Amino acid sequence: MSKAPMTDAELASHLAEVAGRILIEVRDSGAFEGKALGKAGDATANEFLVHALKAQRPEDGLLSEEEKDDAERLKMERVWIIDPVDGTREYGEQRSDWAVHVGLSIGGVATIGAVALPGLDGGTVMRTDQIHELPKPASAPRFLVSRTRPAKEAVAVSEAMGGELVGMGSAGAKAMAVVRGDAEIYLHSGGQYEWDSCAPVAVAAAHGLHCSRIDGSPIRYNRADPYLPDLLICRPEYAERVLELVAGLDASD
Repeated sequence: MSKAPMTDAELASHLAEVAGRILIEVRDSGAFEGKALGKAGDATANEFLVHALKAQRPEDGLLSEEEKDDAERLKMERVWIIDPVDGTREYGEQRSDWAVHVGLSIGGVATIGAVALPGLDGGTVMRTDQIHELPKPASAPRFLVSRTRPAKEAVAVSEAMGGELVGMGSAGAKAMAVVRGDAEIYLHSGGQYEWDSCAPVAVAAAHGLHCSRIDGSPIRYNRADPYLPDLLICRPEYAERVLELVAGLDASD
């Protein structure tokens, strides 16, 4: 008796998990260090994900950070948007705050996805079809920022709200920290691409978090230019205040 085909969410989760295991094996092989490890991991995970998606969903479009862009995707309703290693620097440094993103944009909306965190808790996959209740928030909001380049908007808004800055690596790790209850707000304005946020936004939205651009507009995917410079992922009770403060910063510039 043949197996039932995997749903899109099951496929995303399975591929993210397997890519994560592959990346751990590449890292633990000892054959690469530093930047060379990052390059080897990116190439190996990308090859697996691209081949698997083309085999499993041949009619869908594909956009990957590590693959030459194909404009044919712009004609397609369904486009897989992947980042084989989100946080290549952290992966190369053998830290835990990196991720694997497998997201599916349908009609320009991040609809289905999985974010694997292979270096965390022995490997964790957050997904759109397995929802858990958000943990109780901290008394003062924790803002996730870059370890080396905290966004000025995040710094200013955190100060205005009496919040705390928490440095972390990859975009996926930051977004999933909000889902996991390790922080309340991820406000980013330093420049990203669609593959940095598609899967995390899909997972965050499925868990009831607010997801938007920092001007409050919707986040759109599968555009001709995949550059997507800013986003806000936060607990819904903070969204209005954060957007109000960001708008105030823009008005004062």
